[in-house]
Amino acid sequence: MAGNSQRKGAIKKTGKGNPTAGSGGRVKRGLEGKGPTPKATERPNHKVYKQRNKVDKSAAARPKRRVNKGSEAEWIAGRNSVVEALRGEMPATAIYVVEGTERDGRLREAFALAADASIPLMEVSRVELDRLTGGAVHQGLAARIPAYEYAHPDDFMDAAAANSEPVLIVALDSITDPRNLGAVVRSASGFGAHGVLIPERRAAGMTASAWKTSAGAAVRLPVAQTVNLVRQLKAYQAAGCMVVGLAAEGEVGLPDLDLATGPLVVVVGSEGKGLGRLVAETCDQLVSIPMANNLESLNAGVAASVALYAIAQARAGA
Repeated sequence: MAGNSQRKGAIKKTGKGNPTAGSGGRVKRGLEGKGPTPKATERPNHKVYKQRNKVDKSAAARPKRRVNKGSEAEWIAGRNSVVEALRGEMPATAIYVVEGTERDGRLREAFALAADASIPLMEVSRVELDRLTGGAVHQGLAARIPAYEYAHPDDFMDAAAANSEPVLIVALDSITDPRNLGAVVRSASGFGAHGVLIPERRAAGMTASAWKTSAGAAVRLPVAQTVNLVRQLKAYQAAGCMVVGLAAEGEVGLPDLDLATGPLVVVVGSEGKGLGRLVAETCDQLVSIPMANNLESLNAGVAASVALYAIAQARAGA
């Protein structure tokens, strides 16, 4: 009946032992003071905090180096090839030799070079080395090299700025021969360039063959990849670089190039097709290499060497 507090389910009239009774109880902690209100920049859910954090993320230093996800380690097989690779300071991760292989002069030199570079020596069976190298003619000796670690295209600008130098970049358009790439890297390193830029697709990458042709220059000079060569060239232009392309039909001869002493990107095309149409249209100037006769075009490695030598001479005399 009404007023009967003894019936089942009735509410106790006293608050003792029952935090739901009265005006305090369960919500008492919520009524306690929490101190001064934090600034907007310190409150994660505030619009000002989110805007500031977004700016900080965009300004954060990007990773300077990266390895393409699809790249894999490579093998250099054969005694002469391994010795030349080690002489060229190729960063091998291990040298593999077949058990019981006769120790000739090349093998002993390979062991000595590997020891100097602290490269581990692994002794395996012939069957195992056949499997690892995919059946290549290894003569009982092979070297394993890691996937090449490409630079970011903006690293070249940073390196030039750090040395207070006008940047010099060599960009390659549709160069598919890794030996040409290695030759360009070697020349670029020798004539003071800050890096070589190559497309990610339909172009040679820094394979073992390119490493070998560079004769060790690939250790000293960074190579970067770009998804879109034209877009990256425009980014360099926006950063203050002039972009010149080597072309037989160039309107300016290499000796008359007056852009050599400033921030410069030199674009080299393939020997057969030269520069692509969009790449040529993006260039600020097309430059030709004077020839004594109607000789067919120079290959990419030679053309880059000639152009870089002329630019180095112009910069030395500036």
